[in-house]
Amino acid sequence: MIEVLRKRFGLLGRNISYSFSKGYFTEKFSNEHFENCSYENFDIPEINYFTELRKNNTDLNGLNVTIPYKQDILPFLDKLSKNASEIGAVNTIKFTKKGKLKGYNTDYYGFLKSLKPLLETHHKKALILGTGGSSKGVAFALDKLDIAYTFVSREAKENCISYELINATTFDNYQIIINCSPVGTSPNVDAFPLIPYEYFTEKHIAYDLIYNPAETAFLSKAKAQGAKIKNGMDMLIFQAEKAWKIWNK
Repeated sequence: MIEVLRKRFGLLGRNISYSFSKGYFTEKFSNEHFENCSYENFDIPEINYFTELRKNNTDLNGLNVTIPYKQDILPFLDKLSKNASEIGAVNTIKFTKKGKLKGYNTDYYGFLKSLKPLLETHHKKALILGTGGSSKGVAFALDKLDIAYTFVSREAKENCISYELINATTFDNYQIIINCSPVGTSPNVDAFPLIPYEYFTEKHIAYDLIYNPAETAFLSKAKAQGAKIKNGMDMLIFQAEKAWKIWNK
């Protein structure tokens, strides 16, 4: 009898019971008859627990990485893809046949592919709300699309303005507003980034990387002013399928 080689995948993060990835890949494996594949959550309280996790799970084939470890994971990896190195954040890890860990970033690919159909000629500049690991992939994608961007954070710094500085003129100059912060994620569905929503128009795109709820307060308030809106579900699907190809190449 031929033994079927099992393949184990999973998601690395903190407080990830809500996560999209486990349900998505479990359903994918069932629908596409990958009976030898499994997917599980690896919920760790801090990144240093990753060393023990790796030691106790030597048969892993690949991991997705989510908040808050997309940048913290870098020192634990043996190699980075060119794009991941440029971005400075990783959301996909491949365990090589030699037992090495190589980091990739498929966030930028998922974001780029999901944003592109919405773009019109007047969409020239973007505001990125938040400066965490996900924002790095978004910025890389915007570079690929030749869209200028500025980060927004609680405190102003180089290439980064504070939320307090956003006004009507900002909205005139920036036609794409992207929420890369976790503000508004379930269960805190009433929360939203503190920006002046009254300045959104039909010429604006409001993009939220959050996918649960499907329409965040951020998106709802932008839509009320006529803006095009997009949540993070398509981005997640595109980046997940890209990760699957990386694990199997």
